[in-house]
Amino acid sequence: MLGLFRLKQQKTISPPREPTPESYTPVESAHTLLQPDHRRQLLARIWELTALSQPQFNQLYLKPIQRYAQRVQQLPASETHHHAYLGGMLDHGLELVAYSLKLRQSYLLPTGAAPEDQAAQADAWSAGIAYGALLHDVGKIAVDLRIERQDGSLWHPWHGPLDQPYRFRYAKGRDYKLHGAAAGLLYTQVLERDVLDWLSTFPALWGNLLHLLAGQYEHAGVLGELVIQADRASTAQNLGGNPDKALQAPLHSLQHHLIRGLRHLVQHELKLNQPGAAGWLTQDALWLVSKSVTDKLRAHLLSQAIDGIPASNTALFDELQSHGLVEPTPEGKAIWTASVEMENWRQTFTFLRVQPALIWGSDDRPELFRGTVNIAADEATHQSQPRPIPEGITAEADGTNMPSCAPSDDDFIESLLNIFEHKEPALSEASLQPSPENQLPTSNDPGQIFLNWIREGIRSHKLIINDSKAKVHTVSGTAFLVTPGLFQRYVQEFPDIAHGAEHEGEAWRCVQRQFERLKVHRKRANGLNIWTCKVKGPRKNGRLQGYLLENPELLFNLSPPDNPFLSVVEH
Repeated sequence: MLGLFRLKQQKTISPPREPTPESYTPVESAHTLLQPDHRRQLLARIWELTALSQPQFNQLYLKPIQRYAQRVQQLPASETHHHAYLGGMLDHGLELVAYSLKLRQSYLLPTGAAPEDQAAQADAWSAGIAYGALLHDVGKIAVDLRIERQDGSLWHPWHGPLDQPYRFRYAKGRDYKLHGAAAGLLYTQVLERDVLDWLSTFPALWGNLLHLLAGQYEHAGVLGELVIQADRASTAQNLGGNPDKALQAPLHSLQHHLIRGLRHLVQHELKLNQPGAAGWLTQDALWLVSKSVTDKLRAHLLSQAIDGIPASNTALFDELQSHGLVEPTPEGKAIWTASVEMENWRQTFTFLRVQPALIWGSDDRPELFRGTVNIAADEATHQSQPRPIPEGITAEADGTNMPSCAPSDDDFIESLLNIFEHKEPALSEASLQPSPENQLPTSNDPGQIFLNWIREGIRSHKLIINDSKAKVHTVSGTAFLVTPGLFQRYVQEFPDIAHGAEHEGEAWRCVQRQFERLKVHRKRANGLNIWTCKVKGPRKNGRLQGYLLENPELLFNLSPPDNPFLSVVEH
């Protein structure tokens, strides 16, 4: 199969090229760019997943991938995050296509259509998903990077493929959300007119794809969901996580999510450098008030459907420190004590100390705090020396000295080819949506608000059902709500609920009582509320406790099949 990608060599002899200056990267053909073993194996895997003939695969997949490779060349996928090496953009695009096509196999699309229509549209939906995945980040080369030809002129992707050796650097003060919308500048260069004509004949697919290519994932339906899942797996793989786990459950490369969460909070939610703020920026550090920032970080990550976040602040401090995201004190602790002074105002806090470069580039930082942050005396006398920067990873100003650290062929391909095995089919989106007559109205009742949160979490896939770590299962024809886990998750996502609680753990018990007052759960014969379910899995057994709903349609329009590993203990 790999021989498909060994294109015939040209017999004409090209004139010798002048040597390329070291600061510039030479332009390469799509054939050369796709020749490394790990890329050829990805292409072979993609062909296998499409189940098309060779001519069909060439037309629908290989040609767009080649045009994509011509345009992204050896550009990285990010400056300091995932796939931040020469060629990272191409690797990321190929990985996304492979992951998304494998995920697509668990879906019958379009959702709710007749089986004969789903069969007739199968190839179109597969191709649309693959194109959305391939072009997921392509807008970055239009808005995030400043690319200069060897003759000194700037190159923009709407000029066509690069035609000279080039060098690049990341744009100063760039808008990190803009690249999603910028894909519209490029996808007609990657997808031919005939392909776009074909896709446009399927209205549901076409609408989802256009929203996806515009960065509007909230309107992109199942295409958006699959590309987001594939992106998480590719990112987890590159950052050292397990892509299999990244797809099974929302524990997707915890380091990646902690970084993104911190950046989001600091750049969009937290007040800085003023009385009542949650952070202060000095010349050498960003000082974040430990408890308030950690509470907000946990709530933000949970709202993004990310599980596996430590429930206690102490454990979350340890995670941040173990991933190198916060600087330790001289004693090796995550928490610093320092006083903040500004004119006549002074306050002492416990802090997390973060390197500003983790949050901002060198040119888009806010102004420094005009007051002072004074470390407590016992810590100030033991200041540690700055850690050296590892050799070989620092990019120069023009960005061309980025490391060329493509993935190890054997380890990477092995994990990719073995992923997704023995997975249960995914539930269709329609089966998870409540029918209109069963939707709970908006209300000020806290118990009903909690139930609405569950329903919306299932609909949006922020709450996973029937998974080994899920807090909601289907048992005996109805929904089973795991306690205390589901109630604790709710309180963690909305930490303000716990502020009025006198004792730790009281908040989730209060929510549980409010839920019971709705009287929508099934009682046992002895009048008790809590049921026990026996868990019998392929590897271990256990028990869960929780509530059984009287009416599963409060959460589902069509109740999914019962979890085969759970059974209710009647006595």
